[in-house]
Amino acid sequence: MIYTIFFLIFGAIIVISALKAVTDKNIVHSAVWLMFFMVSAASLFFFLGASFIGAVELLVYVGAIVSLMVFSLMLTSGEDA
Repeated sequence: MIYTIFFLIFGAIIVISALKAVTDKNIVHSAVWLMFFMVSAASLFFFLGASFIGAVELLVYVGAIVSLMVFSLMLTSGEDA
């Protein structure tokens, strides 16, 4: 019963954060919503018993790719040169 509740909560977070990541106008906010999406997907892997896949997703996708996206967005200028 408790697993069903957690599954529904994380499933709702995944749907909402995916929609916000696509529809948000600010690119940094979209990257943060993408991070919420990936953390929630990794937590679903942990609940399903695939601990290795969840850990890899946390380390590679959330830890490396999203932080690289945010870092590169902060370094680029939004103004025309």
